[in-house]
Amino acid sequence: MKATVTENKKGPSGPAGVSLLTDYDIYLFREGNHFHLYDKLGAHPMTVEGTDGTLFAVWAPNAKNVSVVGDFNEWDSSKNPLAARRDDSGIWEGFIAGACEGMYYKYHLESNVNGYAADRGDPFAFYWEVAPKTAPIVWKLDYGWGDAEWMKRRGERNRLTAPISVYEVHSGSWRREGGEFLTYRELAPELAQYVKVMGFTHVEFLPVMEHPFYGSWGYQTTGYFAPTSRFGSPQDFMYLVDCLHQNGIGVILDWVPSHFPGDEHGLAYFDGTCIYEHADPKKGFHPDWKSFIFNYGRHEVQAFLLSSALFWLDKYHADGIRVDAVASMLYLDYSRSEGEWIPNCFGGRENLEAIAFLKRFNEEVYREFPDVQTIAEESTAWPMVSRPTYVGGLGFGMKWNMGWMHDTLTYMEKDPVYRKYHHHELTFSMLYAFSENYVLPLSHDEVVHGKGSLVNKMPGDDWQRLANLRLLVSYQFFHPGKKLLFMGGEFAQWCEWSHERSLDWHLTQWDRHSGIQLLVTDLNRLYKSIPALHELDFEPTGFEWIDCNDWEHSILTFVRKGKAANEMVLVGCNFTPVPRNAYHVGVPLPGYWKEICNTDAVEYGGSGIGNGGGIATVDRPRHGREQSALMTIPPLGAVAFHYRP
Repeated sequence: MKATVTENKKGPSGPAGVSLLTDYDIYLFREGNHFHLYDKLGAHPMTVEGTDGTLFAVWAPNAKNVSVVGDFNEWDSSKNPLAARRDDSGIWEGFIAGACEGMYYKYHLESNVNGYAADRGDPFAFYWEVAPKTAPIVWKLDYGWGDAEWMKRRGERNRLTAPISVYEVHSGSWRREGGEFLTYRELAPELAQYVKVMGFTHVEFLPVMEHPFYGSWGYQTTGYFAPTSRFGSPQDFMYLVDCLHQNGIGVILDWVPSHFPGDEHGLAYFDGTCIYEHADPKKGFHPDWKSFIFNYGRHEVQAFLLSSALFWLDKYHADGIRVDAVASMLYLDYSRSEGEWIPNCFGGRENLEAIAFLKRFNEEVYREFPDVQTIAEESTAWPMVSRPTYVGGLGFGMKWNMGWMHDTLTYMEKDPVYRKYHHHELTFSMLYAFSENYVLPLSHDEVVHGKGSLVNKMPGDDWQRLANLRLLVSYQFFHPGKKLLFMGGEFAQWCEWSHERSLDWHLTQWDRHSGIQLLVTDLNRLYKSIPALHELDFEPTGFEWIDCNDWEHSILTFVRKGKAANEMVLVGCNFTPVPRNAYHVGVPLPGYWKEICNTDAVEYGGSGIGNGGGIATVDRPRHGREQSALMTIPPLGAVAFHYRP
């Protein structure tokens, strides 16, 4: 491959005197305004004046000497030194003949500080050795994409009024063959077909970025520009994304700008000094995860992180980025006791630099890719997380509703005999449901570390546990907000999730488990096909309580509405094992309401108590409405009716 290179006017950049970095690139980098550094820094194989090799460039402002070591020079640090640019940017670069695609390399850095010297990985590496090995690999990102139709229309699938139902996946444990990982290419057709049949609109991957410790699930990232090589090459991961797109499925990637591990081949203490992290541990070390916190106030670090975010949208066609642990970024005292943190310049606990970074992140993502979504995992009541920056928000498109998840699961774990005393835990979410653009997550965090699987959280015997799970998932789908379900929950896996093994797919041979699969499939179909269930997910006009106060019977009744005047779905949820026959409810419109969902249906594993296909209204006032109807709400079940004039 031939590359366009420019002569470095500031001084020699290596044996060939070439550079990908212009003076303007350096200016943008130092200002924190360069968001495509992956095209400039790192290792770029090319042909220069008929010679094949690789142009290397690395930021190490406090290094005394930098060289490239690899299998092309017997890992000898004396053979291929890099030259420091004379513009005080801290960038070292050079072209090395014979260093070609597929070769392993590291940077040998000698610091100006404390005599530190080490072989370090490339912060901009596109590909790494399979862990526990730690060398980057010289690599190109050429790929022939086949998803042009998806990319052209994905804005329609990602808009806030569209149905968004997310299947959360851990690549290494969704399915295995003989105990071995599926590669990206093996995973692609199986996952795409499964998600398509189940009816989810998007897949969200736990972080695929390279990470040294498999047990971190990807949340301890070292390679911010590389998919983990455990499952294949960069092109193999592109194939997985491409396959999902060609099957009409969007791809959301977890991204972790909140912290990074201290592995020596990674970012920490990179050139013998803290250039990526804060030097003061009161700001630069995370007490919960024993990891390092980025210095969001440093321009070069801002450019690094923003380049990483845009990289996955650009090179890998990602349709969304879910930002992990946003709360830990927003608060200087997060998980810290008094005296363990440093207030901001106004004496407050808010991390002003991180706030500015998150706003800039969202502005740049939506400026360059207006048809994607950014999603915050933010667990506090920080205001306007999913509101535009121009009105004072952080600028995210959506936010995980951690409060709904916690309250709902806490309620569902209780024996039904006690639920009436905790009715407010179900209804409280509607007091703030439209303050943000919420995603309702039943995520991986709720099925690990001794918390048990979703079905095992439920009380009662096996029948009641499964009925409770059907009720929980249906309540999630009928509640305002976009949906997210972690793998295994859709077929009631009994065991807690483990990253070390496959999901228990054998369970689906039994009707009670395949029945829940069928219910989730039908819920996805209804959610996507009925406007009342998704059009106004983020608007208060899309929801109306019928009765939220029947705590004595642990029953909720409400209506979901679409934009059209008569577009409505009536929902009844019974959180006790007692069937409620002829339950009298007021309804907003007269006529026939067709039953479109009954979680107690026999095909789902229920007892078959229902409404004979629908309910008709009568001229009898109830709940402040002139019309009413009698519905049967099955035990530990939910029913839904679509209005038919």
